[in-house]
Amino acid sequence: MKTTDSKKGATKPKSDAASGLTELFEASLKDIYWAEKALTKAIPLMAKNAASADLIEVLNNHLIETEEQITRLEKVFEVIGKKATAKKCDAMEGLIEEGKSILEETEIGVVRDAGIIAAAQKIEHYEIATYGTLRQFAETLGLTEAVRLLEQTLEEEKGADKKLTIVAVNAVNLEAAEAD
Repeated sequence: MKTTDSKKGATKPKSDAASGLTELFEASLKDIYWAEKALTKAIPLMAKNAASADLIEVLNNHLIETEEQITRLEKVFEVIGKKATAKKCDAMEGLIEEGKSILEETEIGVVRDAGIIAAAQKIEHYEIATYGTLRQFAETLGLTEAVRLLEQTLEEEKGADKKLTIVAVNAVNLEAAEAD
């Protein structure tokens, strides 16, 4: 694939912009590290506002996983010889804010639970996309240990998404529909 150095209308990069895949990988790690740390505050808020015992359990279990994922990301930083540092993740900040809006816009109960699941699944899908990309970057860069660590987190995120779907499909969405 041929690329050009300058294109009409292209965004001018910042002075510290990534110029190689390694730098992009490291920047993306910082981004998801911030995101996971932010989720350790957001998930308890979702759980406190949920009514479904099953949903609360899924959220609380995923909070434990999220804390383990932070530790795993710190190991990835260690593997690549970098200090674990966070860089604000605009996407996650937006998803968390959207989740807070859903709490304010729904009555406590099954309708709010349906909204919490929707917000949580948007977050999970963002994480699945991010960890899939990071895993592939690590594979391309020959970072075998990072691939293993990122793959483990990717599978956990997919599992959390499936658990949320099960709670939604088997109970919450049906009960929310009956509330209409």
